[in-house]
Formats: sequence, structure tokens, C-alpha cells
Amino acid sequence: MAGTIRMNRDDQIEAVGDATRRALLRRLMAAPATLSQLGVAFGKHPAWIRHHLMRLVDAELVELSEVKQVRNFTEKYYRATASAFEVHLLLAPDSGGAPSVTVVGSNDVALDAFASALSGMTVVPVAIGSLDGLVALRQGLADIAACHLFDSRESEYNIPFVRHLFADREVLVVTLVHREQGVMVPAGNPLGIKTVADIVERGARLANRNSGSGTRIWLDSELRAIGAEALTLPGYDTSFVTHSAVALEVARGDADVALGIRAAAEAAGLGFVPLAQERFDLVIPADKLTQVNVGDFINQLETRKARKMIGALSGYDVSHTGDEVRIAG
Repeated sequence: MAGTIRMNRDDQIEAVGDATRRALLRRLMAAPATLSQLGVAFGKHPAWIRHHLMRLVDAELVELSEVKQVRNFTEKYYRATASAFEVHLLLAPDSGGAPSVTVVGSNDVALDAFASALSGMTVVPVAIGSLDGLVALRQGLADIAACHLFDSRESEYNIPFVRHLFADREVLVVTLVHREQGVMVPAGNPLGIKTVADIVERGARLANRNSGSGTRIWLDSELRAIGAEALTLPGYDTSFVTHSAVALEVARGDADVALGIRAAAEAAGLGFVPLAQERFDLVIPADKLTQVNVGDFINQLETRKARKMIGALSGYDVSHTGDEVRIAG
């Protein structure tokens, strides 16, 4: 029996999509059993058990482990092929035309603009947060991860997190852009908010980013630095996936403040107080670089046309766009 098996075949995923087969599989992960024993355990006729069991056998999730001759009967014992199973699946749009590149992780206006302007390929940005994006990339669910994770101990963006999650794999970290991160407030900044400490002191209603996003992690770090209790902040427990979403909350008056990027604040007609300039990187496993679609993506990023387009966006600095750091596993 194997330790852990990743289910990545269609027939395996389909097999465990049925609650009955999942229950059978879990029982056989605990201990081998015969059709008759499973029938008694589930209160079903052995023929009914056999139908579902054979689907698991065909999918190589269950195997025949032992055959015993008892008097005039032959008893066949079945067991799971692993002590644990995992399923990782990311469904992204597919137009059926040009090659696609899936980029998971942080939300960014420049990334979206660059993706929509590319020719000869379809780029699918999936905003799930910087940290979750790196985890998804590690699990093989995407081609590229986008992140802006600040490690306060090393005063460094992204690299410490990449080294930790990809300790055994070679990866390439490519800078997309440096961008302004700050406080988004209503026009005129009626509460006079200029720092994270001001948000706490004024009891401002916060529109917060999702857990695992670079912005949320940065906010938590700032709150710890000033000794503030995060959960006492009004709105801290809200969760929005994009910068545009939190900006909209402030614009509608449902929140007093949000943290995000200048481009999103200006697009929503909000005031903006810059707090930091952060590095926004793209992380690509070395073995992905041999794929034509990923290679073309990187090549187009490093063109003068891409720099000009991204640089025209408010709050973006392209002086280091295309810089590369290769991290050996």
C-alpha cells in the first residue's frame, strides 16, 4: 500500500465523486474486507457492493490484496491502494483556440491589462491571494503564481516564501512591477486617515482583503507592529478577493477605509494615501519554462511595448520589470 496518492485521472475523480464509493474507499483504507463483510457493514447486498467496488478497482484506488480458501468458499479481500488520497483540481476557462497560461495568486490591474493585451495566447488570471497562489502552483494547478508577500523578518518580498515552499524545486522569480500600496479613503479623506494606526484609533470601518492575500498579510504585520488587536477592528472579518472590490465598498459608503493599490482607488474615484512601494513578482517552476506558452508569456512581458503599457497605469513603476532571480531547489 502506498503512502499518499494524488488522484489526477478523470476516472479516479469520477469514482470518488459518488458518496457511496467514497465511504467504501475510506473503509478499505482502514482495513481489508470481503464483499460479504462490506455488505454487512453497509447493510447492502454483496452484488450492490460489488458494482461500486469494481469502479474503485478499475480506477486503481482499490486492489485485491488476499485470497483465502475457507472450507468450500473462496474469500477475496480488497484494500485501498494508499493510506491517503488527495485531489487537486483547478478549472480555468478554455476558449478552445490559442494556447493558454493560467496565473494564480494575487489580483493586479497591470497583470490583467497585460494578459488582455497579449497576442497569440489566452492568459487566465485567477485571483485567490498571493499565499494560496504559491500553494496552488506547488500543487501543480497552474503555470505561474503572482505574489507580493512581504517577510518582515528579512525585509524582503516573495523570495523567502518561495524558498520555503519550493525548497526542492528550481524556480524563476520574475518581477512584473513595483506598485504603490496604501490607504483608500473617500474623496477628501474625512476621517484624516494616513496610517494603519489611524484606522485603529478612529475606529474606521474596514473593507478587508481575503485571508492569504499579500495585502491582508501586510496589514496583519502592521497591526502586530503597533500592538493592535486585529479582530477588534470594525470590518476586519470581511473578505474581498480584489482591490477593486474593497474600493467599491468604500465608494458606496459601506466602509470607511481599505488597503489596496493606487490604480484601484483612482478608478473608483477615491482618495489615496501611499504607505509602501511593493514588488509584485511572477513565480514560474523551471520545468514550466520549456513550455512554449509560458516561454512566450515571459518573452512578451520583457518587451518595450509591455513596459510602456504597464508604466502608463497610475502607481506603477516598470524600471525593474523583467528582472529575474533564479532559486535553486
